[in-house]
Amino acid sequence: MMNPYFRPIAKKIFSFCFFVSTLIYLQSCITTPPIAYFQTSDSLRFQQLSKIQPKISRIQKSDILAITVGSLNEESNAILNFANVNALTTTTFPNIQLGQRGQPLGYLVDSTGHVEVPFVGRVKLVGMTLEEAASVVRNEVEKSLKNPAVNVRFLNHKFSVLGEVNRPATYNLLDDRTTLPEALAMAGDLTVYGNRTNVMILRENNGIREVAKVNLLTQEVLNSPYYYLQNGDLIYIEPVKSKATYTEQKVQLAPIYTSIATTVIVFGTLLVNLFK
Repeated sequence: MMNPYFRPIAKKIFSFCFFVSTLIYLQSCITTPPIAYFQTSDSLRFQQLSKIQPKISRIQKSDILAITVGSLNEESNAILNFANVNALTTTTFPNIQLGQRGQPLGYLVDSTGHVEVPFVGRVKLVGMTLEEAASVVRNEVEKSLKNPAVNVRFLNHKFSVLGEVNRPATYNLLDDRTTLPEALAMAGDLTVYGNRTNVMILRENNGIREVAKVNLLTQEVLNSPYYYLQNGDLIYIEPVKSKATYTEQKVQLAPIYTSIATTVIVFGTLLVNLFK
């Protein structure tokens, strides 16, 4: 049985331990922002949005194109498609896993706007859409092959997602209809600390860099000119202030927690000795 003399001391120790536990619990709590996207004050279940069209990409100098040709001549197909199936030699680093294979060689649009195609020679494609380029290449290839099927795609068109997302990286821009929500989905969505009200998009238009900010929590992004991505777009998700505050608190309170833990251990040891 405990000595009556030590009962007040034990009571104070228990009170102190309860206070410390409550303090740690309260410090661990952090308010997270709402994450419901595309909210509207309209209570209608169906709503039509204004029609917007993506900007059609045109071939520029220094673009890298995939030009695939299909015909009944397998040998010619292999030669024409060599640049599409053979990748550039790239450097890899230890402990880094690449999710995609190396960049295919492709067909480079030179400084004069031409590409060099086997059996065809130099073909000028600069300023054309992909459909227009495919038609021009098809007309040239038909001089050597019968009824060829030609497809042209960009190999170097990309966009990047940085900041508070689960998979920040650079991704291939497969077509002109890739949207901002799709890009964020590729990056694994925003983390709980991502600021959904102030998403930054950096874009270059005709040599002029633009910075735009959109709010994912409202429907304004669905009618924004930045809804459809363009080649070279950079999407940055800044952290909410609560993350910075929480991180600062953890750094500032670390010595305090250490001191408290040491004190609890000492008092606990003392308490065990008192009950002996």
